[in-house]
Amino acid sequence: MTERRLHVKLKTAKGRSTASQQWISRQLNDPYVGKAIDQGYRSRAAFKLMEIDDKYRLLKKGTRVVDLGAAPGGWTQVAVERGCGMVVALDILEMAPIAGATVLQADFLDAKAPAKLEAVLGGKVDVVLSDMAPSTTGHRETDHMRIVILVEAAVEFAVQTLRKGGAFVAKFRQGPDEVNIFKATQTRFAKVVRMKPPASRSESSEFYLVATGFKG
Repeated sequence: MTERRLHVKLKTAKGRSTASQQWISRQLNDPYVGKAIDQGYRSRAAFKLMEIDDKYRLLKKGTRVVDLGAAPGGWTQVAVERGCGMVVALDILEMAPIAGATVLQADFLDAKAPAKLEAVLGGKVDVVLSDMAPSTTGHRETDHMRIVILVEAAVEFAVQTLRKGGAFVAKFRQGPDEVNIFKATQTRFAKVVRMKPPASRSESSEFYLVATGFKG
């Protein structure tokens, strides 16, 4: 029988904006937030990667993985648990250690970042993961362009670090440049699909690019 959580009301709204109140209320009543707390994951996003991997089987035993923008570490935890041989979590923010992973505080946009990773990993990687999203401004077109730029940069990073046949996963959002991102990624990979994991909120415009068969 599935455990049903009681609806939790926000006790006080004093000093909080309407948007802030809505976000806190949503977090308090999100079943994936509760599952993450119960199961020891650092973020609800861990379940998104599980659902992606359950379908596409990217995180195989011995796989060498780089998790871009890893903080707070939910995706890194999943990669370690699924038996990946080496997992490097990279983020410009400081991140608490995770057993079984190497945590590097660095900017993946730094031109020296790919070389640093190769030095740590001893070669190319099998999978590049990115659950990154830029901070939002509230202006739809601006926010879409920001994530386009970020995903394009993540694709280029993957091109520099992946071995031939490797895979790439990145968060994206619906918008006018969606088709262009797909076309650009398809030139680099044998197969590119779009997936919205069940753990993604239904009202969210986010989805994930899952690219496999890096052409080298």
